[in-house]
Parts: sequence; C-alpha cells; structure tokens
Amino acid sequence: MSYQVLARKWRPRTFHELAGQEHVVRALTHALDQQRLHHAFLFTGTRGVGKTTIARIFAKSLNCEVGISSHPCGQCSACQEIDAGRFVDLIEVDAASRTKVEDTRELLENVQYAPSRGRFKVYLIDEVHMLSTHSFNALLKTLEEPPPHVKFLLATTDPQKLPVTILSRCLQFSLKRLPAALIARYLHQVLEAEGVPRDDDAVRLIARAGDGSMRDALSLLDQAIAFGGGRIEAPAVGDMLGSIDRRRVVGLLDALAANDAPAVLRQVAELDELSPDYAAVLAELLTLLQQVALVQVVPETAPDDHVADPEDLRRLAERLLPEDVQLFYQMALLGRRDLPLAPEPRGGFEMVLLRMLCFRPATQETAAPAPSRTVPPSAPVVAPTVPPSRPPAPLAAAPASVQPASEWKSLVEQLGLAGIARQVAMHCALIKREGHQFWLALESGHAQTLLSDSVKERFKAALEQHLGAPVTLHFQVGNMPAATPADQQKQQRAERQQAAAEQVAQDPHVREMQEMFDARIAAIHPLDDTDS
Repeated sequence: MSYQVLARKWRPRTFHELAGQEHVVRALTHALDQQRLHHAFLFTGTRGVGKTTIARIFAKSLNCEVGISSHPCGQCSACQEIDAGRFVDLIEVDAASRTKVEDTRELLENVQYAPSRGRFKVYLIDEVHMLSTHSFNALLKTLEEPPPHVKFLLATTDPQKLPVTILSRCLQFSLKRLPAALIARYLHQVLEAEGVPRDDDAVRLIARAGDGSMRDALSLLDQAIAFGGGRIEAPAVGDMLGSIDRRRVVGLLDALAANDAPAVLRQVAELDELSPDYAAVLAELLTLLQQVALVQVVPETAPDDHVADPEDLRRLAERLLPEDVQLFYQMALLGRRDLPLAPEPRGGFEMVLLRMLCFRPATQETAAPAPSRTVPPSAPVVAPTVPPSRPPAPLAAAPASVQPASEWKSLVEQLGLAGIARQVAMHCALIKREGHQFWLALESGHAQTLLSDSVKERFKAALEQHLGAPVTLHFQVGNMPAATPADQQKQQRAERQQAAAEQVAQDPHVREMQEMFDARIAAIHPLDDTDS
C-alpha cells in the first residue's frame, strides 16, 4: 500500500476529532441536532485551519444514512464514500481553477434535480473569492431561491473579496489561527499513534513553524521524520527549519543590555556562520522582548519556557529598563519590516542592533540639550546615550530621623539602580530613617506589583554599597508621607515646561513669526536645567 501523508491520514472525520475551532463546532452541532439548517454556509480563515475539513464533516452529517445529526456513523456507504472523496452528491469545486461564468453555469445546471444517493446535494466551493463578478451573479440567483434539497458550503481565505450580496445570504463562520500549544498537543498524539520517538522541544519548534496552520505543521512533521531518520529531535528539526538556538538570542539581548557593541558584533559574526534567516532571528528577538516586558509588568506571571529559560527572562527583566524593552521591540519590529530593503541581510540586521545601542528613550536624565523650539506633535523624541563625564558626589549619610523628600530623591539617584529595582525606588517615599534602618512607603498599584524578593535584595545591596554599612529596609504600601522621587521628577518637569512656555510667549521674535505666518506653537522642548 502506498504511503499516505500525515496531513491526509490524520484529517478529522468527526467533529469531536477536530483540534480547536470550538466556537464553529458548537454552532454547527446545535444546528444539526435541532434540525435548524441554513441553505448556505461560509467558512473563512487562513490556510490549514480546517475550513474544508469542517465542510466535509458537515456534508457527512447531512447525508449519513442513520439520520441527520452531529455524530455521523462513519460506517454507512454515504459516510465512507464522503471520506473517500467519491460521494456523487457532494460536488467539490476549486473556484481558483473554475473562475469563468460558463463554469459556474455548468455547475449549477443540475441544481434543480434531486440528489442521486444522499438526502441533500451539497456544493462545496473552495476559494470562492476567486470567482469572477459574472460567476458571483450566476451563483447569487441560486442562493436567493435555493431548492430545499441543496446546501452550499463555501470556503475562502479572503472574505473581503466576496460581494456583500453573497455574504448577506450565508451564515458566516470565521475560523481562528490555531495556538502553537494546541498544535503541539495534536502532534504529540499523532507521533504517539505512529510510534515515532520525539522530544518536546522538537515538537514545539514544528508547532511554532506551523504558524497557526495544522496542515502546515503536519507537513513539516512528515518532513522532520524523514530528515531525522524516523526520529524527531530538536537539533535536527532546528537544522531543517533553519532556526537558531534560543540561547544565542538571549546572548544578543544580554550584550545589548550591557551596551557592549563589540560583544554584539562578535555574536552576529558567530551567528552568520550558521547562515540564518535574519528575519526569523528578529522574530525570535521580538518574542523574547515581549516575554521580558511581560515579566517586568507582572512579575508573578509564569515566564514562557518555550521562549527562554525562566531564570534568563527574570534576569533580563531586572537588567533592562522597561522603556528600553519597549524601544527595542519597536526597533526590531520596524527592522524586520525593512530587512528586505537592505542591500545585504546581515548588514540590515546589524544596523537594527546598532540602532538599539545608540538610542534610548528621552527622559529627564538622558534628554539631549536642545533649544526651545516647535516640534511636530507626532515626532518621536529619542536621544543618544552619552556616558556621564564624572560620577556624582556621594550623599552624606545623615543620622537624622527624617530626611527631606529632596534628599531621599538625591540618594535614590546616586544608587545606580536600573530596571525594576529603579522603578520601585523611584516610587517609594521615606517615612523615617534611624541610622541605617529605612522605613519606606510604596505607592499602591503598579509599583506594588513590582516589589519581589529579588528587587528588595538589589535595593538593599545598592544602599549598603553606597553607605558602606549593613542596611535594614521596612516597606509599607500606601499612606504616602511625602512626594516620591518620581512625583518630584514630574513636578520639576512641569515647572520647567511652564517656565519655557512663558519664556516663549514673551519672546518678540516668536510673536513676530506667529503674526507673519499665522503660525501656532505645537510643542515646546525646555532646556535642561544643567544646560542653562
């Protein structure tokens, strides 16, 4: 017997065998069991998500000799002939190859005649959006007044191309892209039944490469079995798919977090020896950044170990500032879009990474000096990272029981904290201090969720290094006794903005330009205090 590919061998034959698409299955099973059957159904969705499979199961449910139900017997001649693709009353048409109006008229000539074998004559038209305008007009006439023994099952990957007159006469079901985890579970079932040895990482790689399509994933599984000589192993699957070890992407992000340009370029050179798909590498980097951002915002969430080791994710979440993660993500996203325009893929990939090294979000601490000027509201403001000319002088450890809020802010800024630990420190207010014991109030809400044990330890270690003595920290949530450093930053920024606005309003040259060109001030960028 000839070999049958897995995508055909494991095609579901009943609704309960389907993986996913529960919302569609539920509606169809209720319609069948309650005998509330529309005359035209439209199934939409990307490739390989089950459109024609569901349509064939539905046709079998309509024509099963046992009776109309959502559980066809699978044993009668009608069920077996539909499974074999030779049931005379199931007319399957590929609209991509029969677009002419003559083809459609020829197809519909026999609509008025009763079915030869089954209970219903079922027309399954795949890729229906490929029909011509005249063909749609010919089909519309039958859809408006269909004979009671006819059902139309239409499938398409592009429903926007269908005329609204067709859409309005069909029950439309939108099939979703399948999650990688669901595809992986189904592939495990297939491999278990086929008796093929495998490891979890290899199956996850194939499931992700399927990109939401079960058929594509099964085809890749067939290829992987042949490539691996009857075994499914991660190294072989990675070579087949051209994917890279996820630890290399973690290493790239580590070098970016350290702002180490030579290390970044060394890793790109090592990566280039593997002849990777650089668009796929950027996709891996985007996935990693998304997981890092998730851990930063919701520390208690369980990191996705499919993307990277959970400890690596937590470490990166603490090393990187949240705003850097967001900017890196945006740069990688735009870089992936523009990569095909680069003269050479490696050069385009390197430029994306160098852009990440050279720019940081503009903040009070990093904003480059600029004169007061009007700026288009939509223009993003970024500033190159410039190392400080000299470290700030350490703040004396005053023994007073309470320090003013400004002194606490100055102390926090001198600790050299980064990432989540800095965010927590900036949203704390000092209640009191006795020697090297600090009582701190933390803002409730987002800042509270960031206070993990590891963040507390980093905060404590930074204070001990700065003060040169052991430190004890006590935290409470809410009941803020004073403004936090973050609040003071906002206040100072608002005051500088107000002063700059008043200065611009009083500038005679600005008023002259406004009158001459009928201009208006869109935005004002104040000079930093240190540059005035």
